[in-house]
Amino acid sequence: MYNVGDMVMYVAFGICKVTAVEKRDFTGEEQEYYILKHINSEKNIFYVPTGNEVALSKMHPICSKAEVDELISHMNSEGLIWIDNDIKRKEEYSRIIKDADKHEIIRLIKTLYLRRKELAENGKKLRSTDENYLSLAENMLFEEFAYVLDIDRSEVVEYIEKHIA
Repeated sequence: MYNVGDMVMYVAFGICKVTAVEKRDFTGEEQEYYILKHINSEKNIFYVPTGNEVALSKMHPICSKAEVDELISHMNSEGLIWIDNDIKRKEEYSRIIKDADKHEIIRLIKTLYLRRKELAENGKKLRSTDENYLSLAENMLFEEFAYVLDIDRSEVVEYIEKHIA
């Protein structure tokens, strides 16, 4: 059970605060729901059933500033996860996004950055699917880092570059 008011979570639609736990009837049957409010918009309210394990598995507590700094300090040592087979690569990248493991998200971003750079040197581009995964991963990581570090999202890359080991 998540604490109300002080719990900030990363969910599929961004960073949200758990503001309440309430019983609601959306389906003809009253259930208990976590009430989530998006940090950037009071209008965006989401209801997550407290008993729905699938929905709860998509809610991830955000990290602390110390954890952000720890992640950044290990970025250079993170390995790559390029998979030549398009189907297997898509499956793996989908899993990484779904699981929201920050080490794996960093590995995904690093892999696709380097792959994009390598292709550009040969006058080629990343496939649109890979670009989409890169964008998703960046959005997840940068939004969370910006929130935790209390900086604008546009400042995240600069912060990482200044603090990388």
